[in-house]
Amino acid sequence: MPLIEDGLKFGTPVLIGIGALLLAPVVLPAAGSVIRPLIKATVKSGLLLAHKGREFVSEAMESLEDITAEVKAELIAERESPTPVAPAEAPQNG
Repeated sequence: MPLIEDGLKFGTPVLIGIGALLLAPVVLPAAGSVIRPLIKATVKSGLLLAHKGREFVSEAMESLEDITAEVKAELIAERESPTPVAPAEAPQNG
């Protein structure tokens, strides 16, 4: 019986392949009608996520630019203003 067992070991994948070829014209259009909306939804979600990410980064950059401008203005104001001098102590009469 080893000949039959060897034949089944070889024949099973071949039969599966033939069955897949015969069923492909029926299964692929049905699978396509199910898979296509899933792929579209995935792509749509990815595009929305990318758009939200761009908005977040843009807002973060704008905030950072505002903070940087404020700090620069403070540094310029500190540089231009004279430093206060401590008043001299008045001599005590006594």
